[in-house]
Amino acid sequence: MTNNPLHLRPRTLFPPPLVYAAGLFLGWRIQGHSPWGFTLPAAGYTLAWGILAISLLLMLWAVLTIWWHRTTVNPYRGASSLVTTGPFALSRNPIYLADMLAYMAISALMGSWWPLCFVPAVWAIMRYRVIQHEEAHLSAKFGEEYVQYCARVHRWLGSNRD
Repeated sequence: MTNNPLHLRPRTLFPPPLVYAAGLFLGWRIQGHSPWGFTLPAAGYTLAWGILAISLLLMLWAVLTIWWHRTTVNPYRGASSLVTTGPFALSRNPIYLADMLAYMAISALMGSWWPLCFVPAVWAIMRYRVIQHEEAHLSAKFGEEYVQYCARVHRWLGSNRD
């Protein structure tokens, strides 16, 4: 296992926050040139703000859990321990789940369909250009412990059916 360069760190290709920000930014720019929007009712704004708050709390919980385990949040650094508690007992990617919830809430608050059109691209980039590399690193570094964790916990949320 130690001869594998993935043992040291993931080969992450894109900074995760920028992937989500790029989708929102492109949607916002296109909306400015070619409006395709909707108006949320008052309850919709309340729901969107609530989802945004929940996403920020989930992100904070995940980051604090990582720090309590004395490992890194940085997707370009190698993990020093496998975090399987807190939100990581519910999702293998709670920060990226929180990011996607925030993305959807912000899209709703913008009142634009354009950012939502980029959701499949954002998801695919995250899944195949970020998460895939992180999973390879964790598998190389933690071996059977990570395999067992993957068998218990879904990549996103719920029971494992990857």
